[in-house]
Amino acid sequence: MKPRVNLLLLCLVMAACSSSQLGKRVKEPFQGNAYESNNRFFRSTGKGESSQDNIARGKADIEAKAMLGSQVNTTMKQVADQYLGQTENAEAADVADKFQSLVREVMNTDLADLRKVGEKKYFDAKNNKYTVFIAYEIKKNAMFRYMKKQAKTDQKINERQRELIEKIVDEELKKADEADAGN
Repeated sequence: MKPRVNLLLLCLVMAACSSSQLGKRVKEPFQGNAYESNNRFFRSTGKGESSQDNIARGKADIEAKAMLGSQVNTTMKQVADQYLGQTENAEAADVADKFQSLVREVMNTDLADLRKVGEKKYFDAKNNKYTVFIAYEIKKNAMFRYMKKQAKTDQKINERQRELIEKIVDEELKKADEADAGN
């Protein structure tokens, strides 16, 4: 009698372990390493749903670009904070503010090197709904060169701040170029 109870308990435990409380895992397009940021690229994906395909595409586009902008902003804030912390600059807070302002300005501009690396559209006839997935990437070295160019022309940045911003961007540009050369 004991072996049957143990076998029954084992079956119940295995059945409980195999079903997830979160539900069934869904594989969406544009997942995996090829669509994640690395030392050469900033990458992002977006998903949009609507009963109209152009609205679904617009939502996916906005989400992907917002994620890309957020990544760039976060990365550049970390880089600026680290650089300014190491140099113990007296104007560090002011330079950091100007640098973040420059990053936001650059991200609000249409970037020449922004590339759509994929778009997939699905239609669910049962619910009359379109779902669109979009993936974008920006080469880091192109992004940093563009930032450097913008810093040179920004009238709100004084010469000393411009020099510090260019040093920060140059260091990141060097890293991105080395990563590009390695691949």
